[in-house]
Amino acid sequence: MALKNRPAKDRILDAANRLFYAEGIRAVSVDAISAKAGLTKKTLYYHFKSKDDLIEAYLASRDQPNLDLFRKWFDEVDGTLPEKVEAIFTNLAKSARHPKWKGCGFLRTAAELANMPGHPAMKVGAAHKKKFEAWLAREFEDRGTSQPQELARYIVLLMDGAFSTVLIHSDPTYIESAGTAAKEMVLAKS
Repeated sequence: MALKNRPAKDRILDAANRLFYAEGIRAVSVDAISAKAGLTKKTLYYHFKSKDDLIEAYLASRDQPNLDLFRKWFDEVDGTLPEKVEAIFTNLAKSARHPKWKGCGFLRTAAELANMPGHPAMKVGAAHKKKFEAWLAREFEDRGTSQPQELARYIVLLMDGAFSTVLIHSDPTYIESAGTAAKEMVLAKS
């Protein structure tokens, strides 16, 4: 569907997604988003009360698609539980090799809003991370893994650490190494 034929709110969110992810939330102005969406700033403010509301909506729009992608990568593997967990990291490493990859949008936003812990986007980011952790814990529990909640938390820590390290070193093999560690942890608890 052509950009002009899409609802204004969708065009604004699409533009915010592209710009916030590529450049960061503080670097991108409301003017830039409205221009990218091909709309006036007045139209943007009709749909979003403030830039903060738009930042919150940006992260909320990434929540379910990201969780669905992790589930897809997990489910595509016919192997063992440790191999399924490792596959999430393997696919993340592939994604990290794309020139437009900028890491985890939730973590990057949290870093930019670190001095604003009550910001609505911080709550969306925290909820996203908790949903991923809860999903993993259920997968582990359903498969009889010992200490499923603790193991899920370890995997989340490995993943977020890998995201951060790759941004510092520009080396996706850190994600692969985290995947190997995750596989070994799951194997030890199976």
